[in-house]
Amino acid sequence: MRIGAHVDSADPLSEAAARRAEAVQFFLSDPQGWKAPQPRADADRLRAAEVDLYVHAPYVVNVATLNNRIRIPSRKLLLAHARAAAEIGARGLIVHGGHVNAGDDLAVGFDNWRKTFAYAADSGGFGLPVLIENTAGGDNACARRLDALARLWDAVGEYEVGFCLDTCHAHAGGEELLDLVDRVKAITGRVDLVHANNSKDAFGSGRDRHDNLAGGSIDPEQVVAVIRAADALVIVETPGGTDGQAADIAFLRGRLGAEGPAA
Repeated sequence: MRIGAHVDSADPLSEAAARRAEAVQFFLSDPQGWKAPQPRADADRLRAAEVDLYVHAPYVVNVATLNNRIRIPSRKLLLAHARAAAEIGARGLIVHGGHVNAGDDLAVGFDNWRKTFAYAADSGGFGLPVLIENTAGGDNACARRLDALARLWDAVGEYEVGFCLDTCHAHAGGEELLDLVDRVKAITGRVDLVHANNSKDAFGSGRDRHDNLAGGSIDPEQVVAVIRAADALVIVETPGGTDGQAADIAFLRGRLGAEGPAA
């Protein structure tokens, strides 16, 4: 069981060492911006590291939307981030499930996802697994509730697509964590990564606010149960900087019987 954290992108390997993390997730550009990632001076060091690397796509990416001014740049930006992530040896690129606007046909959003993978295939492929992440809010979201996720997987399942399960997003999105992994796998056949986060807000709130594992509105043992059932690599995206995340990683290792890296 390998456990890590979402960290600052300046020096991910130093951030991993500070947290005794076996994996890190980070952005390659401004998560709220549209700029393509630039080559990294530490690419050779990252590729050679024993730490598992994951990259999170910018939050602005929404390939489901019917708005051409967002959807088309989103496709291009997602492909650019995937290739930049592959260049540094990342194991996957995480991207939120996206949404359509109120009044738009959600079925078109699912088909836009299919077209995104077709666009990438026609352009030479992503170069690494793309992991679609469940989201916390929105009545027109493609991956908030499991009924929508099933429709999304009907659209993209023929492609090599993975799934990232966020415990805060599921709780805030109105999906019970009990047996959640079994219900997700019945749709996707897989859980590739777990974002282990508590939630500052109540069940079904639709609000995406992460908390440390010992706080928040989720029983931490439910998060542990999700991780056990998923049997996938874990990333904490919790507050508190190095100390807060190191404590969350240590908590999970203690509950899961994982040793972690040598000191």
